[in-house]
Amino acid sequence: MDSGEYSPLFETKKGRGRVIYRLFSISLFVAICFIWLYRFTHIITQQEDDGGKWAWIGLLASELWFGFYWILTQALRWNLVFRHPFKDRLSQRYEDMLPEVDIFVCTADPEIEPPIMVINTVLSVMAYDYPTEKLSVYLSDDGGSDVTFYAMLEASEFAKHWLPFCKKFKVEPRSPAAYFNTIIDSSSHFQSDTDFDNDLVAIKKLYTEMKNRIEDATKLKRVPKEVRLNHIGFSQWDSYSSRRDHDTILQILLHKKDPNNSKDVDGFILPTLVYLAREKRPQYHHNFKAGAMNSLIRVSSIISNGRVILNVDCDMYSNNSESIRDALCFFMDEKKGHEITYVQFPQTFENVTKNDLYASALLAWSNVEYRGADGCGGPMYIGTGCFHMRETLCGMKFYDEYRHKWKSEDDLFKETNLQEIEEKSKDLASCSYEENTQWGKEMGLKYGSLVEDVTTGLSIQINGWKSVYYIPARKAFLGLAPTSLLQVLIQHKRWSEGDLQILLSKYSPVWYAFGKISFGLQMGYCVYCLWAPNCLAILYYYIIPSLYLLKGIPLFPEVSSLWFIPFAYVIIGETTYSLFEFLLCGGTFKGWWNDLRIWLYKRTTSYLYAFSDTILKLFGFSNSVFIITSKVSEEEVAKRHDNEIMEFGTSSPMFTILATLALFNLFCFLNVLKNAVLRGGGFEAHKKIGLQVILCGFLVLINVPLYQGIFLRKDSGKLPNSLGMKSTMLALALALSFSYA
Repeated sequence: MDSGEYSPLFETKKGRGRVIYRLFSISLFVAICFIWLYRFTHIITQQEDDGGKWAWIGLLASELWFGFYWILTQALRWNLVFRHPFKDRLSQRYEDMLPEVDIFVCTADPEIEPPIMVINTVLSVMAYDYPTEKLSVYLSDDGGSDVTFYAMLEASEFAKHWLPFCKKFKVEPRSPAAYFNTIIDSSSHFQSDTDFDNDLVAIKKLYTEMKNRIEDATKLKRVPKEVRLNHIGFSQWDSYSSRRDHDTILQILLHKKDPNNSKDVDGFILPTLVYLAREKRPQYHHNFKAGAMNSLIRVSSIISNGRVILNVDCDMYSNNSESIRDALCFFMDEKKGHEITYVQFPQTFENVTKNDLYASALLAWSNVEYRGADGCGGPMYIGTGCFHMRETLCGMKFYDEYRHKWKSEDDLFKETNLQEIEEKSKDLASCSYEENTQWGKEMGLKYGSLVEDVTTGLSIQINGWKSVYYIPARKAFLGLAPTSLLQVLIQHKRWSEGDLQILLSKYSPVWYAFGKISFGLQMGYCVYCLWAPNCLAILYYYIIPSLYLLKGIPLFPEVSSLWFIPFAYVIIGETTYSLFEFLLCGGTFKGWWNDLRIWLYKRTTSYLYAFSDTILKLFGFSNSVFIITSKVSEEEVAKRHDNEIMEFGTSSPMFTILATLALFNLFCFLNVLKNAVLRGGGFEAHKKIGLQVILCGFLVLINVPLYQGIFLRKDSGKLPNSLGMKSTMLALALALSFSYA
C-alpha cells in the first residue's frame, strides 16, 4: 500500500429517509399509547354478565404485547446502513497475498437433497474467480451415502473441464445446471464465437453424461459395481451399518500434493476437494448441522487451514464468482477490517414465483431488517452464505491490538503424504473427540438449539467482534425455497422454536448479551426470539372480536368517536408503510398480500406449535427434532407452484387449525350480513361494531385460498375432504356454542 492518502476497501452509507421514518415512527407510537389509554380507561364500562369485560382485558393484554413488540422492531429500522466494497483496490494491494479460503458444503439426506443438486453447488464454489491453489472445498455428508460420494467423484473429474470453461468465457452463474438453464438468454452475444459454441457443446455433453450416471445411481440407490471396484474410497463403506452407525469416512479427492490427478485440462491446479462423513454412533448425539460444521473446522485445519471459512447449504449454489473478493474487502480493510469477524450475504431463492406465493423471499427481512441490524453492530449469522474468520469462529475474543494474519504459512504437513493426512483427519471427526472439550460450548458452532447459527453469531458478537451484511448487485447465492404450504410452516416452526429456545437458554440476548452488544442489536435479536410467543396475541385477535360479533357486543370504539382515530391511524399507517416498504424492496402488490397471508398463517400454526413444544420441553414432555426441508417436489406440485396455486394436498393438524379459523370467521361474517339484510338499518345499525366487521372481513378475504381448497378445487393439491368436514364441524360448534351460551 502506498504511503499516501488512505483509501478504504469498503464504504458504508446511511439509509436515506431516516428522519422521515423516525418522525412517522414517533407518531405511530403516540397513537399506540392512545390505544392503550383507551383500553385502560374504558374497562369499567364493560358489562361482566356478557363476558365483555374479560374480552376487553384480553384485548388490552394483546395490544400491550403488539405495542411492545412493535417497539422492538424499530431497532431494525432505525439506522439502516448500506455497504459497498472496492474489489479493484483489493486486487491492486493484495493480489499476491490473498488468503486461503475453505468452503464448507453440508448435506444430510440423499433422498431429500439429491446428489446432483449437491455437486452443482460444489462445482459452483470450486469455480470462484479466485486463485484455485488457495481454494479448498469440503462436503460434509451426514447421510453417509456412497451415492453422494460417487457424485463427488464424478464432479472431481468434470471440474477438470468445467473450471477452464468458466475461466475462459467468464460465465455466470457457475453452477452447471443453473448456467445451462439460462444459456439461451445469456449466449446471444456469443453467437458469432465459434470457439464458444464448440466448447459449449462439448461441456454440455460431458455434464449431461455425468448427470445421467449420477441420477441413475440415485434412483437405484447403489453405485455401479465397476466404479466401486476401481476406486479405493468405496472400501470405507465395508464397515458401514447405517447412516446413524458408521466409522469416519474421509477421502481427499483433489489436492495439490497429488498434482498428477489434481490439474485441469489446461494444466492448472484445481481446488482441494474433500468428502467427509463424520463418525456416527447411536449412543452419541451428533448435534445435527452444528456437529457437522465443527467436524469440518477441525478436519480442514489439518488439510488446508484456510484463514477464511465460507459455509453454504447444499442447495445454495454460488451465483456470483466474485463473492470471495467482496467479503475480503471487509476483512482486509486496513482500518476497520480487524474488527470484522463475519460477512453475511442474504439468503435468496431462484424458484420464488413472481408474486412470491409463500413469502419465501423474506423481502423485508433481507432488505431492511438485516441492514438495520448491521447499523446496530452487525447482522445475525443465518447458517449459510457467510464468510467467517477461522480464529473467531473457534472462540477467539477481540482485543484492540489484534490484526488478521494474511500471509500464508508453510504447510504444516509439507512432508506428509495424503494418506497420512487422511488418517490424522479422521480422528478429528470421531464421535468421542469432543468429549471433555469446549467444542460446541466455547469453540465452534454452539450446541443445544435448532438454530445453532443464531446462537453462534450472537456469541461471536458478545466476544467483541463486529459483523457486516452485504447485498451485491448480482445475487451471491441462490437456493431452493419450499414449494408447498406445509413445508413453509414446518420450516418456520423449526426457526421460531429454535429462536425461543435461545431466549430461554443461557445464551439469551436478554441477559447473556446485556452490556456486551449495543442495546439496539439486543432488541433486534429479541424480535426473532419472540416470534413464537406472538401466536398468543394473534390467536386472541383472530378469534375473540369475531366471536363477539355473533352477539353484537362492541370491543372497539364507534367510528364516530374520537377514540376511533388512533386505531384508524395505526391500521392505515402501518398498512401503508408495510406496502411501501415491500414495493421498495422489489415486491408486487399481490406479493405483499401473499406476504400478509403467510404472516398470519405462520403466527397461528408454526409459532403456536413452536411455543407449545418449547414449553413442553421445559417440563420434560417433548424433545425438539431437526427436520430437513425437502428440496424435491413432484411435477404436479411444481406446476401448481409456478402457477401460484397454493399447495395443501395432505391432512395436517396445522391445516386443521387454519381451516377451522378461516371457516369460523366466514360464519361470523355471514351472520353479520344476514342480520344487516333481515333487520335493516345498514351502516348505522353496525357502526358500534364497525372495526370488528372490518377485521372479520379482512380475515375472510385473506383466507380465500383456504375456502378454494375446501370447497372449489378438484386437483390433488386441495385440502382433503375429511379435513374440510372436520374443520367445518369445529367452526360451527364454536360459533353455535357461543351464540346460545
